[in-house]
Amino acid sequence: MKQLNNITIGKANTIVDKNNTANAVGSGSLEVFATPMMVALMEKAAVNALVDFLDEGETTVGTGINITHVSASPIGIEITATAEVIDVKGREITFKLSVSDSVGLIGEGTHTRFVVDAERFQSKTNSKV
Repeated sequence: MKQLNNITIGKANTIVDKNNTANAVGSGSLEVFATPMMVALMEKAAVNALVDFLDEGETTVGTGINITHVSASPIGIEITATAEVIDVKGREITFKLSVSDSVGLIGEGTHTRFVVDAERFQSKTNSKV
């Protein structure tokens, strides 16, 4: 992994549609942006922050997330997640997360990822079956 700094930022966007609502993914009954989909978008932003810093054969895996979902977002609105590196300890990287729609903040929290050798990680995981 190349040297990271505490100003490394990644972003990810989506539009709320019928496929990413709480009703569609089973996390509720309303046609609003689902919390599990917000978490996935947060992780995607963190992954995007690291793309240019990984060496060949490296990837990252999420190991922890602590978030709040503070406001609902309706179908048709754009959502933007931002992940900012706030701490690096060897292969462990911690992010500050925020997610907004066009009206304002809808979620925030922290997320931890580890840099791993992709092939070795996948092989070890596959050996479980």
